[in-house]
Amino acid sequence: MALRLVEIRLPADAEENYRSIVEEHSPREAWKEPGLEVATGDDGEEMELLRFNIVLEAEQAEPLLDDLEKSFSSRDGFRMLLLPVEASIPRPEPEEEEEADDEGAPGADEEEDEEEGGTRRVSREELYADLSDGASLDAVYVVMIALSAVVCAFGLLNGDVAVIIGAMVIAPLLGPLTSIALATTLADADLAFRSVRTAAVGLVTAFALSVLMGALFPVDPEMTQIAYRSEVGLANLGLALAAGAAGTLAFTGGVAEAVIGVMVAVALVPPLVTSGLLVGAGYTGQAVGATVLTFTNLIGVNLAGVATFVLQGVRPNRWWEARRAKRATAWALAIWTVMLLALAAVIVWGGI
Repeated sequence: MALRLVEIRLPADAEENYRSIVEEHSPREAWKEPGLEVATGDDGEEMELLRFNIVLEAEQAEPLLDDLEKSFSSRDGFRMLLLPVEASIPRPEPEEEEEADDEGAPGADEEEDEEEGGTRRVSREELYADLSDGASLDAVYVVMIALSAVVCAFGLLNGDVAVIIGAMVIAPLLGPLTSIALATTLADADLAFRSVRTAAVGLVTAFALSVLMGALFPVDPEMTQIAYRSEVGLANLGLALAAGAAGTLAFTGGVAEAVIGVMVAVALVPPLVTSGLLVGAGYTGQAVGATVLTFTNLIGVNLAGVATFVLQGVRPNRWWEARRAKRATAWALAIWTVMLLALAAVIVWGGI
C-alpha cells in the first residue's frame, strides 16, 4: 500500500513519551526537525515546540494517530498532519513478513490485522477527510448532477448506450452516498446530515430535470433502454450490493474513485432518469418499476457500504463513541436489510 507522511508538532517536554509511542508502531522512518519553535499557549505564555516527521504504510497510520491523539490532544500546541507520499527516493524496500512460530501460530502482525478487521485500508482520519469533502453541497456538484441527468435522458431517448455510459462518468454520487455509510459507522450526526442533504439534492435535481424532459420530448416506454430499466429483478439487488461495496473499497483501499464512481452511478442514475421521463410523459404505471429499481439500488448501495466499513474495522477511536456507533450501525444494518428484503418480496410476488 502507499506511504503516508505524518508531520507532528508537540511541546518539548513530551519528546520522551512521543518516542516511546512511535517505537511501538515501528514506522519505516522517523526523524526530528532541527531547532525549536516558540509559540503562545492558550494561557498566554510562551512555549517551546518540537517538530517530528514519520513515514509509514497507509494502513499503519490509524493506530499511530490514535495513540498520539490520546496522549497529546489535551496539550497546547499539539498538531498532526497526514499527507500522501507520491514518491520516495530511494525506493522503500518491501517489508518481510514475520514468520509464524514453530507450532504454526499466527505472528504478532497477523493478530493485529485480525483486531483491525483483517484488511489493509487507509486511516479513519483520511477516510473522513475525503468523504467529508464528497458530502459538500456546492454549485459544481448540482451542475454535474444536472448534466449527467440530461445526458442520460438523451441517451435513453435515443437508445444510445455509449451516451448513457458517458452520463455515468460525470455523475458525482459516489462521495455523498459513501459518506452516508461512513457517518452511520461512526455515528457522526453532522456528517450524516450533510451527506443525506447532498445526496437528496442530487437525486431530486436529476429526477426533476428528467420529468421536465419527459414532458418536452416524445417518450416511448417500449424502447429497449427504457423498458429494460422499467423492470426489476433479483439480479438488480446483486448489482446494488456490488456497487456499494466497490464504492466503499474505492476510498478505503485507495482505488481510483472516479472509475468506481461510474458503477455507483450506473446503479442509480439510469433508473432514476427513466422514472422521471416516464412520469413526465404521463406513463405513471410504467414508472413504478423504474422507481422501485431506484430505491432498491439506493438501499443496496447503503447497506453494502455500511457492511464493508464494519468488516474493515472502521470505528471511532474513543470507547464511548465506539459504543454509540456500534448501536447506530446495528440499527442501520437491520433497517436497510429489512427494507431490502421487503423490496425483494415486492419484486418476487408483486409482479413489477
